[in-house]
Amino acid sequence: MNTFDIPIFKKIYELRKYFYICLKKFPRYDRYGLGSRCEEDICGLMEAVMAASQLPKSEKLSYLRLGSRKLNLLRANLLFAKDIRAMDAKSYSVVVRSLDEIGKMLGGWEKFTKSDKEITPS
Repeated sequence: MNTFDIPIFKKIYELRKYFYICLKKFPRYDRYGLGSRCEEDICGLMEAVMAASQLPKSEKLSYLRLGSRKLNLLRANLLFAKDIRAMDAKSYSVVVRSLDEIGKMLGGWEKFTKSDKEITPS
């Protein structure tokens, strides 16, 4: 299966496109600091999902956990961006809804991978 066909990858890709538009509205100072950091977190999340999709089941879990950490860091950075008014509330709410969906998908994949590991004899 092609990585680009995976639903979670598509969601992250759409989030990245939307955030790119939001980033243009960040104040200049915040765009190159906080905004760039958020973009790096999105790319890190995308990279972790791509890696997990291409690895054997026994190696997926560490990348899914990395993706989960990137997602949580992104949430914290975006909340900070909203609180300091670098990002407007409407854009923030759209991004958070997207992050919630991605988080559910990532958590489900992680749970499936964990349960699959437990079933497989060592």
